[in-house]
Amino acid sequence: MKGSSKASVTFLTVDEEDAGQRLDNFLLKHLKGVPKSHVYRIVRSGEVRVNKGRSDVTYRLVSGDILRLPPVRVAEKPDAAPAVAASHRIDIPIIFEDDAILILNKPAGLAVHGGSGVSFGLIELIRAQRPQAKFLELVHRLDRETSGILMVAKKRSALTVLQDALRDNHRIDKRYLALVKGVWENPRSHVKFSLLKYNTAEGERRVRVSPEGKISHTVVNRRQAWRDCSLLECELKTGRTHQIRVHLAASDHPILGDEKYGDFALNKILPRQGLRRMFLHAWRLVVDHPVTGKSLELEAPLPPELQSYIDLLEKTHA
Repeated sequence: MKGSSKASVTFLTVDEEDAGQRLDNFLLKHLKGVPKSHVYRIVRSGEVRVNKGRSDVTYRLVSGDILRLPPVRVAEKPDAAPAVAASHRIDIPIIFEDDAILILNKPAGLAVHGGSGVSFGLIELIRAQRPQAKFLELVHRLDRETSGILMVAKKRSALTVLQDALRDNHRIDKRYLALVKGVWENPRSHVKFSLLKYNTAEGERRVRVSPEGKISHTVVNRRQAWRDCSLLECELKTGRTHQIRVHLAASDHPILGDEKYGDFALNKILPRQGLRRMFLHAWRLVVDHPVTGKSLELEAPLPPELQSYIDLLEKTHA
């Protein structure tokens, strides 16, 4: 992407690397720190121009397109030093890698990207570990407290194909393991509460069930049940923020250790019982390779701290 600036207006020329992605996705990446609502507003108002004309956010960029961007306040880029320092001591397990994609097993407690008080995240860490890489971008996200499978694209074309697959529920199969309070009654259930994002008075992002929210669908499979908790496999049919966490909490079966939507009194007891984090893990992913089209079936077993708690349940409830 080549650029020039005149009277605070920026002109960018789309190159081969950026071709194929949607206008909104490009702008959100290029204008890091600008609120998403503002990015959409400047496109709708015509302040963003493509080849001197108005465009829709769904427009897919073509090599040679000239974009006109109005002056906007962009947040300063985060200092790369913390990620570089941490890159030598934090090792992220690799599940699969080739020239197009990198699939990792993210540990709990690591944000996927820096910001909001976090000096660096997984993507900054990976970039620091691979300074020679020309392109590394998150395909999707996991909550900081959630562990498991995370996709990173190594090519713009791979990113576009995988993000399109995520928008089409029939082209990707993402499954999570969650340990919840109580006994989940049905072997297989469809949870379809609509979800609405909002911010608390302290500015923290939250989600609640609301008829004004977006349609959301989680298929819940009961894998095992004990007297006071159940191990569930959750299939994401839509990909809303905090979807599994809110769907399970709204079903009166909050995830053990969930500090936002869980049973707070129970959560205080869990560390003494051996569970010191939220029990939510992205364990299985089935997706077509973005270049070859071959089906990839990938798994990340439960991390030791979660598996040991399951072993303890088996022993104490035998």
